[in-house]
Amino acid sequence: MLIALGVTGGIGAYKAVEVARGLQKRGHDVVAIMTRSARKFVGEVTFEAITRRPVITDQFARGANSSIEHIALATDISLLLVAPATANAIGKLANGIADDFLTSLYLATRAPVLLAPAMNTNMLEHAAVQKNLQTLASRGVRLVDPGEGFLACGWIGKGRLAEPDAIVDAAERMLKPAGSLLGRRLVISAGPTYEDIDPVRYIGNRSSGRMGYAIAEEASRRGAHVVLVSGPTKLESPPGVQFERVRSAVDMARAMTEHASGADAVVMAAAVADYMPEHGAAGQKIAKQDGPLTMTLVRTPDILAELGRVRGMASSPVLVGFAAETGDPRPRARKKLASKQVDLIVANDVSRSDAGFDTNTNAAFIIDPDGEVELPLMLKSELAGRILDRIEQLLVSRPVRA
Repeated sequence: MLIALGVTGGIGAYKAVEVARGLQKRGHDVVAIMTRSARKFVGEVTFEAITRRPVITDQFARGANSSIEHIALATDISLLLVAPATANAIGKLANGIADDFLTSLYLATRAPVLLAPAMNTNMLEHAAVQKNLQTLASRGVRLVDPGEGFLACGWIGKGRLAEPDAIVDAAERMLKPAGSLLGRRLVISAGPTYEDIDPVRYIGNRSSGRMGYAIAEEASRRGAHVVLVSGPTKLESPPGVQFERVRSAVDMARAMTEHASGADAVVMAAAVADYMPEHGAAGQKIAKQDGPLTMTLVRTPDILAELGRVRGMASSPVLVGFAAETGDPRPRARKKLASKQVDLIVANDVSRSDAGFDTNTNAAFIIDPDGEVELPLMLKSELAGRILDRIEQLLVSRPVRA
């Protein structure tokens, strides 16, 4: 397969040489595309020696077909890989700016795209960069998370280019996907929602998001295209998933409704707040006063019930809900199973110190119309696998969507 390797202007450009070599060892042909800034870090001759192909550097190179070379290459490549991907390059790709060969190729190709970001820690965490990364992820662009360590600027933190082997492995997974959920699209919610009272205070809960993130990571490993809609958490997006960050129940309802269209399965693992302030958040901090504060709360959208209502009697998507209760969760879970018109409920007792919120382990019951299965205490990553095993059973008789 032919891979276009875009190299942009960061100190991590030297690692791109090893990425090219690693891809060749896996049997792929590589054509290198270097931006003007990239050539300040690594010479063209280095990539030409490795790839045995001319390096593309100029969108307006002289020649009869040079003006449409990016279109020709766009149809030939099986993958566009950008490593390193600087903040500048990410911003251009996210906003459709095509001012050089690499950015023009991105707009012209329909091949899958993989980015390996690399930059200063503060740049990576900047809201503009994070928004651009989320925009690209929402379009199906996959990311290889940068590593942590000593950066070229002298800082120690997250932002260094991932190791070449990790980038090559990620490229291989995109080129040669495999797994029991290959061709399936799963939408998963995770974490809490925060319902703002004013600019300082909010109504929330102790959900860490670990369970939903574990399901998303395992589903991606099994070959599914995964959309993860996450409330506020401290967790990093699992590799290879389409990620969207939300804050409130209303935000999550909008995102889940949008992404559920065309999904094979929807897993509502998020701990959505049940109530929110009736008139929304106050514009300024509510001053402390003597005596009690009275506030009227109203119900938040019931996302799972609405998904069940929209699906009706159709067979898709498979709908999975969670019931986080204190004490025996099964009675309320069975009621939820019927009232929300879903296929499965995963029920657990969050009052246990070794299960539920903000722990690495969990114990649960998987409840469906035919009965229940008790799952003993195990790592959430293991429980994610057991839940997906059950989802796969339900998907067997349902065709893979084109």
